[in-house]
Amino acid sequence: MDSLLGTHKKGLLFIMSAPAGTGKTTLIKMLQNEFPQVIQSISFTTRKPREGEMDGIDYFFIDENEFQKKITAEDFLEYVKLYDTYYGTSIRWVRDKIDEGKHVFLVIDTQGAKQLRGRLPATYIFIRPPSIETLRERLVKRGTETSEMVAKRLAWAESEMKAVAEYDYQIINDDLNTAYEELRAILIAESHRYTH
Repeated sequence: MDSLLGTHKKGLLFIMSAPAGTGKTTLIKMLQNEFPQVIQSISFTTRKPREGEMDGIDYFFIDENEFQKKITAEDFLEYVKLYDTYYGTSIRWVRDKIDEGKHVFLVIDTQGAKQLRGRLPATYIFIRPPSIETLRERLVKRGTETSEMVAKRLAWAESEMKAVAEYDYQIINDDLNTAYEELRAILIAESHRYTH
């Protein structure tokens, strides 16, 4: 299976953005199950862990004071403040994983992706729902947020979808298996891209 992803010594970086509830986490887990060298970047955050989330696996949970120190020390590749919560990506963590030959998927919002444009080589992928109505249904069904938060997420999703032109690829997640095949094809193609 490894030969499907080429023979590069170093890994590749993929920047993935998608509104909440679009299925990005599920899609990346499916990729990881098929390709052990695919990993998702673990962000630092100031939010409290949700039930079942573990430090160092889902996120690195730190307080706002620690986060500010990391900003000052320029430890972050990118960081954003969303819904009064900070999220940031460690430069060292990403570089180390790429040097180990891992293909790193950085799942960040469109603001964070914009910060990275032109700063380092990466493939940009945007996952979108078939419609805002479908997204509303998925968020409500998920049951992890209040109706007020669902409304906020939908408003943010509409603004995020305006940024799709800044991405190399767009996948509409109408059917999970089809979306996965499209994502898988992008990973395979990019790992065989010829670079001088």
